[in-house]
Amino acid sequence: MFSRAWAWRFALLGVYGVLAYSVARRTREIGIRMALGARPPEVLRMVMRQGLLLALAGIVLGAGASLALSRLVASELFGVEPTDPLTFAAAAALMLAVACLACYVPAWRAMRTDPMIASAPRNKQSRCRRCCVAAAALLTA
Repeated sequence: MFSRAWAWRFALLGVYGVLAYSVARRTREIGIRMALGARPPEVLRMVMRQGLLLALAGIVLGAGASLALSRLVASELFGVEPTDPLTFAAAAALMLAVACLACYVPAWRAMRTDPMIASAPRNKQSRCRRCCVAAAALLTA
């Protein structure tokens, strides 16, 4: 039981890491989309769809590999068939739930992207943020 819990944690971290990296690389594109009129829920859907498609591909490939290699572990199993459909369905559903949780944080960050900051050149984003905050302070004063 202990090793399965760690396996799920590593799966969650892996999906989260890949998706967070992908969103960070696409910050400028997301900012431009939002500047052109994309609403935050649309950005959330876009990022969630990207992550869940990645997870579904992994689930399909993993289930296929598990079916192909199930004969190798048949002697280690007790009380369950190597190709038990309920076990495969439960594992796939649990992995999909983990992927949904892992996708939400980067999707939420992408949804909150400020178009003005995101569309600035990459090496000047911090300076641009300070300029935007200073300009906003002057306009509200």
